[in-house]
Amino acid sequence: MTKILLVDDSKFLRLATERALARAGYDVSTAIDGEQALEVARQKKPDVILLDMLLPKMAGPEVLKALKKDPATAAIAVVVLTGLSQKNAVRLQQDGACAFLEKSELGLDKGCETLLAALARIMQKLNLEVPAGAAAR
Repeated sequence: MTKILLVDDSKFLRLATERALARAGYDVSTAIDGEQALEVARQKKPDVILLDMLLPKMAGPEVLKALKKDPATAAIAVVVLTGLSQKNAVRLQQDGACAFLEKSELGLDKGCETLLAALARIMQKLNLEVPAGAAAR
């Protein structure tokens, strides 16, 4: 089962996204700030991290750099999940992000189908298992 670490400080978005990912068949862990994200990543060794950029305690770009510097977490694929514009995508990819999802384009307030479809495409590119519940959408 593909393991995902969801890092978002918005309780509503985190809970809704966590529920949708779990229903789709992913094994989901969560973190509410940058420091907790690093701890959980080291403990759980997820296959993918969905990382918000605007986080308390430690901002997303700092978390991304710390993940990529740490040999224990450097190989984990990081997908940036943000409300920030696409202009940051190039810099974030240079820092180690494998993909960039803009929250406004995902329509998370209307449901998580777009997110699940986008994530399934990313998982396939990374040669990771896409649960049957996520691929069918």
